[in-house]
Amino acid sequence: MMRSSIPATPVAVSLLVIAALLVAGCTTTIEAPEETTLTVFTAASLTGAFTDIGKAYEAQNKGVNVELVFDGSQALRTQIEQGANVDIFVSASTKHMQALQDGGFMNNSTVVPFLENNLALIVPADNPAGIKGLADLNRSGVKLVIGTKDVPFGDYTRQMLENLAADPAYGPAYRDAVMGNVISEETAVSSVVPKLALGEADAAIVYKSDVSKDDLDKVTRLDIPAVYNVKATYPLGILAESPSKTEAESFIAFVRGPDGSAILTEYGFDPISAEQ
Repeated sequence: MMRSSIPATPVAVSLLVIAALLVAGCTTTIEAPEETTLTVFTAASLTGAFTDIGKAYEAQNKGVNVELVFDGSQALRTQIEQGANVDIFVSASTKHMQALQDGGFMNNSTVVPFLENNLALIVPADNPAGIKGLADLNRSGVKLVIGTKDVPFGDYTRQMLENLAADPAYGPAYRDAVMGNVISEETAVSSVVPKLALGEADAAIVYKSDVSKDDLDKVTRLDIPAVYNVKATYPLGILAESPSKTEAESFIAFVRGPDGSAILTEYGFDPISAEQ
């Protein structure tokens, strides 16, 4: 004989529903806060300053990871043109930034100049060639390091030499002799100071900001007269395809604010006020 099933009473059903709700309430998932990664392509001359700026920003903005990529501005531009995923581009040259703007890679309304820099002549601390200034760079046997013509500090160096060539006190022969003394053309300023420190060259032309406090026992910086010097303007801006535009805007505001400007000044740069 088959045993008939006993239908559940309304009270039993209610108890089952309540138990299910209680179990569900005890297993609520706690979601971890989302972390944002900002990828910032940055000119090599800003390595020290932006490393500190990135750390300071992360300390004030939990959940944000600032990923800094340093290289020559022209190399970073090429990577962006080839499809690199980037949020912010910080260039040592308006030329490379303008090329990306013209190509539709930048959110043009966010691009702004934020600091200035100047060239400087540096020599090893012991200065074996006895170089005292620009007038010594055309001497026979002087070993000079500069940037390639495609990188900003190399481009500015050539502009400076043209300024000197236009002055009868120096002239075209001086410019040609100086270029004849070039033993190495570098693609990033970060590789120049080590060459002098190792005694591979007698002098180099870099940005004045490239001589850090840690380098003062290795090299000596000699200022270049303003009449010949070339002022470098650094722009930064947000990429058109950045997935984190709001956070990128916040980072740029920090760079241009009191904290970021203080760090840039400490490294020898001249910040451009946001009000300018």
